Amino acid sequence: MVATAATSSFFPITSSPDSIDSKNKKLGNGSTNLGGIKLKPSASSGSLQVKANAQAPPKINGTTVVMTPVEGFPSEDAASSLPPRTFINQLPDWSMLLAAMTTIFLAAEKQIVQDGLVFRQNFSIRSYEIGADRTASIETLMNHLQETAINHCKSAGLLGDGFGATPGMCKKNLIWVVTRMQVVVDRYPTWGDVVQVDTWVSASGKNGMRRDWLVSNSKTGEILTRASSVWVMMNKLTRRLSKIPEEVRGEIEPHFMNSDPVVAEDNRKLVKLDDSTAQYVRKGLTPRWSDLDVNQHVNNVKYVGWILESTPLGIVESHELCSMTLEYRRECGRDSVLQSLTAVSGVGNLGNMGEIECQHLLQLEEGSEIVRGRTQWRPKNAKSFGKMDQVPAQSA
Repeated sequence: MVATAATSSFFPITSSPDSIDSKNKKLGNGSTNLGGIKLKPSASSGSLQVKANAQAPPKINGTTVVMTPVEGFPSEDAASSLPPRTFINQLPDWSMLLAAMTTIFLAAEKQIVQDGLVFRQNFSIRSYEIGADRTASIETLMNHLQETAINHCKSAGLLGDGFGATPGMCKKNLIWVVTRMQVVVDRYPTWGDVVQVDTWVSASGKNGMRRDWLVSNSKTGEILTRASSVWVMMNKLTRRLSKIPEEVRGEIEPHFMNSDPVVAEDNRKLVKLDDSTAQYVRKGLTPRWSDLDVNQHVNNVKYVGWILESTPLGIVESHELCSMTLEYRRECGRDSVLQSLTAVSGVGNLGNMGEIECQHLLQLEEGSEIVRGRTQWRPKNAKSFGKMDQVPAQSA
């Protein structure tokens, strides 16, 4: 019955010819008066003709009944002006079915796993997210990481009025800012792939939070990307770093996992470049309005694109980015003018096909540092940079 009711809501059920004939037999062969509507066989074709009988209003137990239009149903005059019922205008309202299917799909692509501490979300790689190599860009992967982080907060009930801020943080005008990010890419997904992104949070010292991500191919389970980051709180009015208030600590600590970072920390000091040590410089970089987030500073992912602006084209054409370490020093706003500096170092150079390491600096043109970075590049089509095959369990 449930299936029938659900089906009938989309597909109108029409009477079969046999049922119509049986009803006609019960009504008789002559003219039949049904509530003021006279039905009689047509002399020419045998089909039914419908006529309004205005002279003989219906009676029940001898009492004349006045028929008035019911709200939501067309009157006889209105009904006569309606288009004839055809196959096309009797098709079901597919928008209802589409809305139901969309709701089910969205519920399936986001879920909490592993004791409610790991958030999982799937993404399809779109055609506009791939680059010249026919693989997803590093900015696409970084956007996936950022999106799952926000949705994790939302699904845990920790999303207040701010962008990723808990209700307690909103009361004290606090927001999260990332200070360090490490990303290792084992393989880039391609157009049409569906990637599964798992993310979870842990404590980082007394006043920080670590967030990890594990990106895999949803069909094969192959690990594609690993990332680890450290976040601290900043007062969005004074733009100064803040300790974690006890109220906020009580909100977030129940969601912490006791686990090791998914990426081993690279403790090597990031070099500060200047005009004398940088080999490649790109000046005049300015943020667009679309580069700002709701906290009115430049989105973290945009910094990655700016850093790569000064990477030599020869490296980009022959190698692919396989790891990246970033240290965020300060924010920049919509009126900032920046420059990107790069120095090629480490094993290899532009003349061979070994791995290459680059040092980066993104700074304001007046000299203030925004981001220091280090990237490693492997020859295209080389073997994966590293392996990891599962979401880490909590440490004992």
